[in-house]
Amino acid sequence: MSDAILEVTSGRTTGGDICQQFTKEVFDMYQNYALYKSWAFEILNYTPAEYGGLHHAAARISGEGVYKCLKYEGGTHRVQRIPEVGLSSRMQRIHTGTMTVIILPQPDEVDIRIDPKDLRIDTFRAKGAGGQHVNTTDSAVRVVHIPTGITVECQQERSQIVNKEKALRMLRAKLHGQTIERELSQRQSARKLQVGTRAQSERIRTYNFTQDRLTDHRISYEARNLKEFLSGEQLFHDLINRLQESADTEALLELIEKNSSEQRIHTPNQT
Repeated sequence: MSDAILEVTSGRTTGGDICQQFTKEVFDMYQNYALYKSWAFEILNYTPAEYGGLHHAAARISGEGVYKCLKYEGGTHRVQRIPEVGLSSRMQRIHTGTMTVIILPQPDEVDIRIDPKDLRIDTFRAKGAGGQHVNTTDSAVRVVHIPTGITVECQQERSQIVNKEKALRMLRAKLHGQTIERELSQRQSARKLQVGTRAQSERIRTYNFTQDRLTDHRISYEARNLKEFLSGEQLFHDLINRLQESADTEALLELIEKNSSEQRIHTPNQT
């Protein structure tokens, strides 16, 4: 499985507009990284905010090794910066905000079967960027999976049918992600992997604009030059590689520990 669904959501914590602006910057970073890796980046939903920010967006990323590269990006991303607009000089202090990233593998249709009876499908007029058709036809689609309460939307295409197909893809990915989460929680060992847990509430990274410093809290990684990092090219790619190496090391250590424990259990005591 290679393709993935990316979803970004602005936080509602203190920070106001900086959360929405930061969400747009992070989404753009992933889009630029897809270009850097020659992946296809298909926007499924895009809900802009005032002042050029972003409330929420979702995209399907297709290409070689997409999910393997991006699966450790899921979690809470924190930003620390001084707001650029809307505050007087005496209030120019550092604000802290957050946004969340979800990365889900895109399953094949045969992997996740959905009973049409479990769906509620609503149509509405697109409210985001999308061309001349916005607010002229009910082309946007919202799908609710009644048993789980999962809701997905797609409003980027002119065709209601195409939007429905893309929304169902997103729904399959979210249902598949729930299954993976259950399996991981059931199999989780005493060793807590620094990298590899996909809990979306976990704060994984801090972007400190006032100090021009990025910190990934899982592997104690720091880098300077946030502008270069957010360009989604080599500096970001270097961190992706470091995360994968750290995850591989943790998995190897866990395997060695498991094998050692099994050997102790099956080795008779020498008296």
